[in-house]
Amino acid sequence: MNYIGSKQKLSSFIKTAVNSVVGEDLSQKTFCDLFAGTGIVGRTFKPNVKKVISNDLEYYSYVLNKNYIENHEPLDFYSAIEELNQLNGIEGFIFNEYSENGAKERLYFSEHNGKKIDAIRQQIGSWKREKIINSKAYYFLLASLLESADKVANTASVYGAYLKKIKKSAQKNLVLEPAIFSINDNEHEVFNEDSNLLIKKIEGDILYLDPPYNARQYGSNYHLLNTIAKYDTFIPKGKTGLREYNRSDYCSKTNVRKSFEELVKNANFNYTFLSYNNEGLMTEDEIRTIMSKYGKYDLVTTNYQRFKADKTENRIHTASSTTEFLHILEK
Repeated sequence: MNYIGSKQKLSSFIKTAVNSVVGEDLSQKTFCDLFAGTGIVGRTFKPNVKKVISNDLEYYSYVLNKNYIENHEPLDFYSAIEELNQLNGIEGFIFNEYSENGAKERLYFSEHNGKKIDAIRQQIGSWKREKIINSKAYYFLLASLLESADKVANTASVYGAYLKKIKKSAQKNLVLEPAIFSINDNEHEVFNEDSNLLIKKIEGDILYLDPPYNARQYGSNYHLLNTIAKYDTFIPKGKTGLREYNRSDYCSKTNVRKSFEELVKNANFNYTFLSYNNEGLMTEDEIRTIMSKYGKYDLVTTNYQRFKADKTENRIHTASSTTEFLHILEK
């Protein structure tokens, strides 16, 4: 998925840094990804650790991680994917509120794809209610739908607004593609909670933190993925059809330092790694000051090319080089 702050390009840097501090053998370690997003970092460590604890306040993220992290045993999914792909579209909530020629004519999806999303989402829900599929298959199919729908969304990578005309990639018909997860022998846990509350209830060895860096709220930028995931009833607001969404203290210049220090203070983990960049609400010195209160502090950095989307053409352009800071605390 095109995702703000994705650590896909930085996952090897993060893993190398963790290994250099904690050791090469992580097989008996519990790794926590507290602001998991699409789960890239948790997925990177899943094959190498005893257990991954994954959390995110956004429900779409919870769905993705229930699949990619918690699912760890083989699933027989081919017939379900095939059946869902053969469904005829229906005029449901996504079509009417968020699609071309729907009642509200919000151009997040083409007419065909809006109807297809409704048909697939309703069928997945029906199978779950009728106990034709279990929880593991439910989250697998739902994660597959979220990622497949995102590929044909008529946006400039986020859902804060839609494009005025259906772009070429959004004209393609949605094809449900399986969200393949890694298989191993270990069980993992996934949560959908406020990180500052959850941290008081969990413990482990390695805590990885990747909170929002700036004022952009993920709940508004990805509201439509939450709507597809929850498929609940509400009245969408305004031109973009927003739903009520979570507002993170980590996106608030006023609240971020207090929330961050509370998190670090309450963390019952031997090692804490914080990803942050040079454009964040907290400065390098502020982070160093807070973390140094609670143990041995260190810092490693890397430069990488950050990408941004052109709002009109949705082409990906390279922005100037950004410095990624990995702040390290050993309690």
